[in-house]
Amino acid sequence: MSTSKILRSAAIAALTCACAAASAQSYPSKPIRVVVPYPPGGSGTIVARILGDKLTQAWGQQVLVDSRPGASGMIGADIVAKSPPDGYTLLAGYTSEVAINVSLFRKMAYDPVKDFAPIALTGVIPMVLLVHPSVPAKTVKELMALAKRQPGEMTYGSAGAGSPAHLAHELLNRSTGVKMVHVPYKGAAPALVDLLGGHVFTYFSGMPPAMPHVHAGKLRGLAVSTAKRSAAAPDIPAVAESVPGFDVPTWFSLLAPAGTPREIVAKINAETVKSLNDPAVKPKLAALGAETTALSADEVASFIRKEIEKYAAVVKASGARVE
Repeated sequence: MSTSKILRSAAIAALTCACAAASAQSYPSKPIRVVVPYPPGGSGTIVARILGDKLTQAWGQQVLVDSRPGASGMIGADIVAKSPPDGYTLLAGYTSEVAINVSLFRKMAYDPVKDFAPIALTGVIPMVLLVHPSVPAKTVKELMALAKRQPGEMTYGSAGAGSPAHLAHELLNRSTGVKMVHVPYKGAAPALVDLLGGHVFTYFSGMPPAMPHVHAGKLRGLAVSTAKRSAAAPDIPAVAESVPGFDVPTWFSLLAPAGTPREIVAKINAETVKSLNDPAVKPKLAALGAETTALSADEVASFIRKEIEKYAAVVKASGARVE
């Protein structure tokens, strides 16, 4: 390559870096849209609104939460994947459309690794392993012993094939050598209703809808799905206390379209981490059972890749597949 071409390339690279830095310094200069790929009212929407309100205060630009549900979160995710990579359209990503669906569906309109720039992990929320009070088991070990005595007879509910609740139970089955029968529902609400009615034996539920029924004595919480106990329910042990290595949380993340300048990603990450640890914000998240971790954007990317690998193995073992 001639000296003139080298100098020209260096000048272009320097100009590109300068433009990116200037863009990051002026960001944000207009409202930001955060797409939640699920219906309003769920934990994802609540987390996004709490964070959005804080970022609005910090930046003086409105952070708008836009619910775009459908196709197990993939409609909203695809909208963000195909948006301009300028930091003004972000995804409030959930476990399913970011880590699970790539192994569950034969075809997807986006690639969860190639089409997004991970920014932050906004909340890790355990599921609660619930049983109907009529089930004569008060611990995970007692439940597994009961299932071993009745192979293929005990049932567990889920919010659908390939949902976090389904895969958590399949991992529990595989880890303990039991065989409980999967009963998929069209969402978390009907699964919880049937558990309350005693039509299924057990169900891994999200913490926010589960705990009122546990406190009322209508359901029994045996364990949480995270590696350690939750500060929101410290009296409920972790499954890992009985099944070492078990760790199947649900989590929320913030992602931008691939190609978003690293300077903008870093700026959003820094303000998001600061907001999540604000004394006015943490109690609101804790009420949902959400715990926050201050990860860099690169650490979030690594976390997501590991989650994709973990769920790929669980999906394969479960035989779950959605056309």
